Amino acid sequence: ELFTKYYSEWRCGVETDESYKTIPRFYYKLPAEDEVLLQKLREESRAVFLQRKSRELLDNEELQNLWFLLDKHQVPPVSGDEAMINYEAYLQVGEKAGPKCRNFFTARVYAKLLSSDPYGRISIMQFFNYVMRKVWLHQTRIGLSLYDVAGQGYLRESDLENYILELIPTLPQLDGLEKSFYSFYVCTAVRKFFFFLDPVRTGKIKIQDILACSFLDDLLELRDEELSKESQESNWFSAPSALRVYGQYLNLDKDHNGMLSKEELSRYGTATLTSVFLDRVFQECLTYDGEMDYKTYLDFVLALENRKEPAALQYIFKLLDMENQGYLNVFSLNYFFRAIQEQMKLHSQEPVSFQDVKDEIFDMVKPKDPYKITLQDLVNSCQGDTVVSILIDLNGFWTYENREVLVANDNDGSNMADVDDT
Repeated sequence: ELFTKYYSEWRCGVETDESYKTIPRFYYKLPAEDEVLLQKLREESRAVFLQRKSRELLDNEELQNLWFLLDKHQVPPVSGDEAMINYEAYLQVGEKAGPKCRNFFTARVYAKLLSSDPYGRISIMQFFNYVMRKVWLHQTRIGLSLYDVAGQGYLRESDLENYILELIPTLPQLDGLEKSFYSFYVCTAVRKFFFFLDPVRTGKIKIQDILACSFLDDLLELRDEELSKESQESNWFSAPSALRVYGQYLNLDKDHNGMLSKEELSRYGTATLTSVFLDRVFQECLTYDGEMDYKTYLDFVLALENRKEPAALQYIFKLLDMENQGYLNVFSLNYFFRAIQEQMKLHSQEPVSFQDVKDEIFDMVKPKDPYKITLQDLVNSCQGDTVVSILIDLNGFWTYENREVLVANDNDGSNMADVDDT
């Protein structure tokens, strides 16, 4: 009875409240392509919003002022070479630094940077680097958002292409690129973002994911005019790297038609990829009249050069999973390894027993189901790169089969170097 009484009173109160008679609007449909005025209004409002957000960020002068204040309020003693600041002085700097800095001077940020200092202080340099990193992230997010035509927080392939194309003149390490190569450079750069950040091929990438990965750091590293040769060679976005990949493509293209046939692709790398694997590449990947274009070739290269990465393993696993079952069984392994055995015969090598290889693969991967290997099993085992190399590449199999000899040779080489040094 009490419940009924109180429930009735509550219901009466709800019904008399006018606000409960309407549901607040929470969805706004995007304007259609033919609604030009609404499209323009949306674009202008987003531009104004991004400009306002940009003005909220610290500029160079304000950052210099912040550094001056931090240095002025450092608290002795110095920890090694690091100037330190305690919480009380930290709050004092926050009050003097101005409203733009308010979000950086919180207990949460201080606690995040607190380490093992016996006086409970934080490093001034670490804090300043934290501020710089945050400002850079916000600036970059705003910069990327300007290319987000849909305004939904993601970039399509054409959006990212425009961003990188307009970024090229600001990167000194790309000064030597001819303008005729720009389109190939942009394609090469964009494919890395989409290969790793859009593995299910939706055709768009979240701006958050772009900021969270290291690719943008690698790309913007090209602003450094004194970047070492080693750093350039290991950076996918550098001019030498892009020219290397495109040069390999041109060298493979023997008939100079701008596309690669299966026979031309078979000479990739050490020319030891099996024909069975290459058949699967041309069955599953996008081709034009049975030939591969540069964009598809880039996905192929990224997969084979990064075999330890989950996105690369996903690419190769799809090719190995002939019946699209979601797993590899003994039949699948045997089908691909048979081509390795045939290549060994052609090179006058004694073929290795499949049973032995099969047992080693299952021992390495340790799948949940003892008769099936899933993509997740390969990723979890941290041996996925070795397994796929054994199945698709004679050179990869030879490296695995002779791993103990190779390790011994490496050790002998290092020992000899030590002797030379003495």
